[in-house]
Amino acid sequence: MVKEVTPRKRRFKNPETFRDKLNQQNKLPKVKKKKTSKLFGKIFWLLSFLKKEILKLKKYLIFRIIFKVLEILSLIIYPRYIRNSFAELKGVTWPNFRLSLKLTYAVVIFAIIFGVSVALLDYGLGKIFKFILLK
Repeated sequence: MVKEVTPRKRRFKNPETFRDKLNQQNKLPKVKKKKTSKLFGKIFWLLSFLKKEILKLKKYLIFRIIFKVLEILSLIIYPRYIRNSFAELKGVTWPNFRLSLKLTYAVVIFAIIFGVSVALLDYGLGKIFKFILLK
């Protein structure tokens, strides 16, 4: 009896999506941020303390009504587009200072080279047309 052999299916890994890459970047160990100034730290502490105290007031009916009115006002004042834009900005990975400095230098050098080349081309074509037309 001859056993029928079925060919093996080759398995390919699905290409990595943008979301997978972003999740992989977020799994990297976080770099410690530089310590902020003492004044900023105190202001941040004060604001967080005030936020906790204000949230404690939610148990009273009058403050719940006030918070609800403020929430509705915020929906009117800040349209969905602006709220979504700020939410999207939180997901952006910003370059560090050294990389942004290098990219800035590259843009400035490119702009200078491009400007000089356009100026030379304009000067040369101006001379040629004056020579041809005023001959």
